[in-house]
Amino acid sequence: MAFLAGQCPLDAGGELVGEGDVDAQVNQVVANSLTAPAAVGARPDRVVRSVIYVVSEDTAVLAGVWRRLRESPLAPASTTASTLLGVAGLGFTGQLVELDLTAALP
Repeated sequence: MAFLAGQCPLDAGGELVGEGDVDAQVNQVVANSLTAPAAVGARPDRVVRSVIYVVSEDTAVLAGVWRRLRESPLAPASTTASTLLGVAGLGFTGQLVELDLTAALP
């Protein structure tokens, strides 16, 4: 098993991507969430659990994040146990999205 918590919208230099732009942050989270499992030999279809955190209580925003994830290269990760949560805040100033993945290693 690989536990890949804290997939954040940070670039390779540790800088926040897309402050105030949930779509840009989802794109960065997807990119990071493809890289992290690959580093341990897992693909998105090996993800057995995901938790998506979004700073919003607006159901349209939450649904939009879910839709973007389902249309991304990370989509196979959301075909198993997935939870989408609207939260009051996340760790980095301006951060709107975070993803927690659990993958079964080959």
